[in-house]
Amino acid sequence: VNSLAISPEGTTLASGSADRTVRLWDISSGRELHTLSGHRHAVIAVAFSPKGGMLASGSWDKTINLWDVASGRELRTLSGHTAQVAAVAFSPDGTVLASGSWDKTIKLWDAASGRERRTLSGHTGWVECVAFSPDGRLLASGSDDHTIKLWDVASGRELRTLAGNTSTVSSLAFSPDGKTLATAGA
Repeated sequence: VNSLAISPEGTTLASGSADRTVRLWDISSGRELHTLSGHRHAVIAVAFSPKGGMLASGSWDKTINLWDVASGRELRTLSGHTAQVAAVAFSPDGTVLASGSWDKTIKLWDAASGRERRTLSGHTGWVECVAFSPDGRLLASGSDDHTIKLWDVASGRELRTLAGNTSTVSSLAFSPDGKTLATAGA
């Protein structure tokens, strides 16, 4: 199991695995609800939409799949990265999906249509993690280049590079008020 996510209402757990599947679990009973198959390689990242109706999964097969949580049906496959997709995150309002890849880019997608909105470039190493600020205006990305970049979501402009990590930045989280960004690395 490479990644886990809990639905916003706290009832469903999603697990992304090296066996190329995403499994949805009922948290209270531990019962498996669905096995989602569609990726050709390991699933590295999973994220629920803010209202919990959609799940995104990123894979070593360079794609992102969007799934209907209730039925377990694959809604669409997003293609465009040229290397593994290591991170996925929905904006707080659920309209934008961000994906980070080992191709050193972040892509912003329209969550409803699956169309690519823009590509953010600037990292010199793999992008390992992405996180939206609570107001959805900023996106943070962490990389194998030991940096964190802050991006303006509306314009796609890089606002700042945070340096100081001595290894890969593998996880990011904003505080609820959006004033603090926590990072973890190797």
